[in-house]
Amino acid sequence: MVRKIWLLNVIACAMVCTGLQAVTPSVNDSANLEFQKKFLKRQVSQTMSVGRAIRSIASHYPQDIVSVVDVALDTYPDRYQEIIHAAISTQPAATEEIVQLAIKKNVSSCPSIVKLAINAEPTYVDFVVQAAANATPEELDEIVRVAVLTEPDSADSIVQTLSIEHPNKIIEIMTTALNTVPYVGEYVVEALLAVFPMRKDEVVKTAINNTRDQREQQIRILSAAQNAGVDENMIREYASGAGISNEDINLALAD
Repeated sequence: MVRKIWLLNVIACAMVCTGLQAVTPSVNDSANLEFQKKFLKRQVSQTMSVGRAIRSIASHYPQDIVSVVDVALDTYPDRYQEIIHAAISTQPAATEEIVQLAIKKNVSSCPSIVKLAINAEPTYVDFVVQAAANATPEELDEIVRVAVLTEPDSADSIVQTLSIEHPNKIIEIMTTALNTVPYVGEYVVEALLAVFPMRKDEVVKTAINNTRDQREQQIRILSAAQNAGVDENMIREYASGAGISNEDINLALAD
């Protein structure tokens, strides 16, 4: 309650500084909410854009960005894309909370929110997928697909993060990622073997089987497995079982 009153007083001061008429904040939640909505609407009318309003407020009161987004999504639900993008790009540290809030409010499908959040701040992709998968685990497959497609350069990190959070879904996560962007197989294998060395059989077999007809990528996967310490005889066995020629196997293990 003290926090809410403090925030409203800060906003009231900001209103005075921007030429707005300050209103004495009420401790009643509905009154507080209405007060914040009025302030946000006035900011939007001044900037002619909800996105610019969000950026302005977030830059002055970064600690309150989540509550600002909460009000904004309720006030301008049809502008959710602009709101989320502006908030995350301005205050990326709040990415996970903003994604959770957007999913909870059901402003759009979870995969759509994931794509929007990643585009707003690609470097926080791990926080995005983690928040999304925890909120809607039943959509894990689609979350993986959209995430690696949106930010393929981070596919290894995405797979690693989600596999650590959902260790019973490693094969499903890996399969989806490789079927979506096969050329990241080498990096996905390295990332998973680094945290799941005891599951090397599953990881290597899955990688090889999901990159069929991708000769160059399979060679790189076999090499990555060797570099990770997987026994050479086991690698040859996995590769032969997947139909990889002896010539390609030797090429992969030459180093």
